Amino acid sequence: MAQFLLIAAIIFIIVNLIYFFRNKTYKKSYFSTALFMKLFFVLCGVTFGFALLYYALSFGETVIVHDLSTDTPVEHSFSNLLYFSGVTILAVGYGDMIPVNSARFFALIQAAIGVLLPTAYFIKALDQSRDE
Repeated sequence: MAQFLLIAAIIFIIVNLIYFFRNKTYKKSYFSTALFMKLFFVLCGVTFGFALLYYALSFGETVIVHDLSTDTPVEHSFSNLLYFSGVTILAVGYGDMIPVNSARFFALIQAAIGVLLPTAYFIKALDQSRDE
């Protein structure tokens, strides 16, 4: 079950990223409502996908702790992992939950996506407004 969730979450994240970077044309302006909505739903999808990934990992190991010195694990409920995923992609963490074990690698990937995806949105919006 955990391996299936892990594979499904990774595929879901990749599909969302591919969807975002597909070449589409939008209105002739710096701000495109269509592109903004696409970014919003892709960020939501990636956040949900990483929450599933962390949830799948939590079946086999502790993935999030409150404090590194005490190693007190956070309850591995889906709502806690969704919160951690949202904080990681939007703010690179508040520090109230810390990833451990294999979740550290995925948290780094998620934080990078959280920084690069909005940047790609703005570059794409500016580039399309110049082309038209």
